Amino acid sequence: MKITLSIIIILIVSTGLAFLSFTNKISNEEEASSYKLVWADEFDYQGLPESSKWDYDTEGNFAGWGNNEAQHYTEKDIDNAWVKDGKLHITAIEENIEGKEFSSARLMSKADWKYGRIEVNAKLPKARGTWSAIWAMPGGWTFKDGNWPDVGEIDIMEHVGHDLGTIHSSAHSKDYQWQKNTQKTATIFVPDVSTQFHSYIFEWSPDVMKTYVDDSLYFEYRNEGLGTTKWPYDKPFYLILNVAVGGAWGSIQGIDNKAFPQTMEVDYVRVYQGEQYKKPKN
Repeated sequence: MKITLSIIIILIVSTGLAFLSFTNKISNEEEASSYKLVWADEFDYQGLPESSKWDYDTEGNFAGWGNNEAQHYTEKDIDNAWVKDGKLHITAIEENIEGKEFSSARLMSKADWKYGRIEVNAKLPKARGTWSAIWAMPGGWTFKDGNWPDVGEIDIMEHVGHDLGTIHSSAHSKDYQWQKNTQKTATIFVPDVSTQFHSYIFEWSPDVMKTYVDDSLYFEYRNEGLGTTKWPYDKPFYLILNVAVGGAWGSIQGIDNKAFPQTMEVDYVRVYQGEQYKKPKN
């Protein structure tokens, strides 16, 4: 009798777990299917990045971007940011410019979004000293505004050349930040980041943010409901693409000057939102 009862209990628990797994899968699939493309750059043109979609961020050059970075970001310089053969190229070059040893580009989207799915398909630089990033800051915020990291920062992808293949995703806020070593963060190892294109994907709702490389979920941070000092992410954010050189993290093992120029190639950028999060049309 005890054996029979145990079997029945096991079957009930197993069936319940299977049902929860199935319903969660259905829920996730329904959420994914509800996303609609709201913004994209397929880079199906030639020349400078499309001016209606991208701007150049140079505001922090004077301060080394707060990280003692070795590059000077340029504006509308086709040597540092250009589109060719269906790809965006962001290239760091060794050259003396404005007191810096390198030039590069830092592009920021002119649009911003509150919640949704951002997908950037890219191939990353590999040289020691490079610090490539796909990330987001609050709409309207600029370097001179300060108040970082209280305003919030979302790192979809960060990669430093001295740790080739290790991809980082993080969320920074007043209470959770790298200076306190309390940031919400995770890593995944992708051995061919510099030779193959991969999709760096960020999904974000009022309750949770998730980061993937291709189909692999590796970072998940749930809103604890403890206020904006921990979750300042309930507002629009704009996208940033850049290749930095050196800095507090990028130059931990020095800079391999002979390996430059170094390029991050981007095949496409796509942004999706559910109907409930789309901005109303004017």
